Amino acid sequence: MALKVELKPGERILIGNVVLRNGDNRARFFIEGSCPILREKDILTEDGADTVAKKIYFTVQLMYIANDMSKYQKNYIDLITQFTQAAPSSLAIIADINNLILTDQMYKALKLAKKLIEYEAELMAHAQRG
Repeated sequence: MALKVELKPGERILIGNVVLRNGDNRARFFIEGSCPILREKDILTEDGADTVAKKIYFTVQLMYIANDMSKYQKNYIDLITQFTQAAPSSLAIIADINNLILTDQMYKALKLAKKLIEYEAELMAHAQRG
């Protein structure tokens, strides 16, 4: 079954290791086959990874795009260790991300890593309130 994608004018999408940029009009197309696909709004740059949770997301993103977990495994383990030591309450989310990675469900792991960023923001807001 093909994946239907609709892009706004000027919107970008990553398909495999290629970035496509839409022209001046809305576009709809269908992707047949399997490869990493990320919309522009889901892509985090290295510069944008300015918190530990964002660095975890960025690392999972690299695993997904490269389709190579082993290349980023050490960095990922270091980051989740650092995060769970600082926020032990995050262990359940981290465990779920790990399980998704281990079962090669990288896109779902990436989506859950986005929730980890939201959780980190909640923890930081709570800490700032006192």
